[in-house]
Amino acid sequence: MKLLSRFFPSAAPATAGADDAPSLTDGARRAALGRAGEEAAADLLRSRGLRILARNWRSGPLELDLVCREGDTLVFVEVKTRGPGSLGSALDAIGPRKRRTLIRAARAWLAAHDQWQLSCRFDVVCIEQGPAGPHLEHIRHAFDLSGSGPSVDRGHASWQPW
Repeated sequence: MKLLSRFFPSAAPATAGADDAPSLTDGARRAALGRAGEEAAADLLRSRGLRILARNWRSGPLELDLVCREGDTLVFVEVKTRGPGSLGSALDAIGPRKRRTLIRAARAWLAAHDQWQLSCRFDVVCIEQGPAGPHLEHIRHAFDLSGSGPSVDRGHASWQPW
């Protein structure tokens, strides 16, 4: 959270010092904010008992921010971090197109690791500016194949082959 606080000014006045974030271009600042958000999300999920299996897993153009395990369930986690002045909420940024891409990435991960037998779900961790600094929200079962809501059948998403 300390790293995140560099990007989210709190209600307290800021003090200058050696810990101030260096001046970054917009693109570099967004990338650094995203990395800090993913680190905070991983910490949050670990504190809730999830085991991190992979971070920033890639297959060609597809990417999964976090792949976790909770009991017998694989959890594919999208992390959305919104800095001060961002338009729309973090959850709003995960529309139908992004959901389809995440589902394709999850299929690629399952195929690469031969883990088709496991229950899966999609979670989202939203990080936004709150009145006193960053606010993290973990949304379990954020969407399924249809994109219409929670997974079905106790965590088995409708896109799984069983």
